[in-house]
Amino acid sequence: MKRRGTPEADLQRAVVTTLRFALPKGAIIHHCANEVTEAGPRGAKRQAILVGMGVHPGFADLVILCDGRVLFLELKSLKGRLSPAQEEFRNAVLAQGFGWTLVRSLDDALGALADHGFTTRVASPTGRGAP
Repeated sequence: MKRRGTPEADLQRAVVTTLRFALPKGAIIHHCANEVTEAGPRGAKRQAILVGMGVHPGFADLVILCDGRVLFLELKSLKGRLSPAQEEFRNAVLAQGFGWTLVRSLDDALGALADHGFTTRVASPTGRGAP
């Protein structure tokens, strides 16, 4: 039986694979496992432990570090919406001068690299690509 993921998880795997190919070899692409735990007493306790360990509500799905640049990518399906915590995180990141982009496709991810001045090994299919 073939295992199926969620649309966002499938998109994230495709984006990570593409970014590993597109970015220079020294680039860091990191996913912070920041998923919300189940509701209820055990879930609330686990969430409190994670927050105490530094989990930040709304943290972006991917962080890219490359050539002195930082870019946060929040991946959503075509109909997915940002949670209030994700909106707060986005606003805080942008206020500090870092890049943040909502990604719904591979084109969005590659376009975000170009929009934020990242050098890539491939041209973006959106026409905004770096050399």
